[in-house]
Amino acid sequence: MEQKDYYEILGIEKTANQKQVKDAYRNLALKHHPDRNKGNPGAAAKMKEINESYAVLSHLEKRKQYDTLQETYGSSAYGQFRQTYSEQDIFRGSDIQQIFEELSRAFGFRGFDDVFRESYGSGYQTFEFRRPGAFGRVFVGNPLLGGHLGKLIRYGLKKKWGIELPERGKDLRDVIKISPSLIVTGGKIRYLCRQTGKELLVTIPSNIKAGQQIRLRGMGENGKGGGESGDLYIEVRMRNPLLQKMRELVMALWSSMRGTGH
Repeated sequence: MEQKDYYEILGIEKTANQKQVKDAYRNLALKHHPDRNKGNPGAAAKMKEINESYAVLSHLEKRKQYDTLQETYGSSAYGQFRQTYSEQDIFRGSDIQQIFEELSRAFGFRGFDDVFRESYGSGYQTFEFRRPGAFGRVFVGNPLLGGHLGKLIRYGLKKKWGIELPERGKDLRDVIKISPSLIVTGGKIRYLCRQTGKELLVTIPSNIKAGQQIRLRGMGENGKGGGESGDLYIEVRMRNPLLQKMRELVMALWSSMRGTGH
């Protein structure tokens, strides 16, 4: 069996914290996503390595066992680990599905199901991923956990037993200004959410009306304790055609002045 190092695959140190593990995975998943590497036959295999590495290193217990094997077996730790853990074991409890869906929404990629079916075959459906919104037998959306009573329950559980239930993130609202032509034809436009700092690729339906809202699921405030993220509602507004034309003229003039050295 070919020996691999999960830390080297993600390009992180062994001392990396969970946020650094997740950030490294996001960057690599974006770089090697099959939809961005359609002419690269090795991209799918690379993506599988990245997925597996993240699933192990983002899970505290699996990471601990892998670290122990590295201390004992050195470069052979990967082979020892895979003798114990199947693919189903490795991905059980991982939040990788949620991250994939975020990338899909943000950059217009295919969804999680399509990519994983392509990489792992139909057997991926036996993987038990951690799906946002559920915690044991408690559903995060349960109305009993909302409102003032819900806050008291959460506070009591955390105060007495140190248990923090997942909590859904807040919905966010923002405004996007688009050209009159895009309102008619529709299409994709890049948009930077000022509240989260995320750059998203938003699909504008054709003939949308100014004032209408576009809902982006899961792109709101991050959930707490493994809870699902809130949604982002974007209100569509039309740019003033005259101001838009003036802006374009100023930019053209500025570019020409820079080109002539004035």
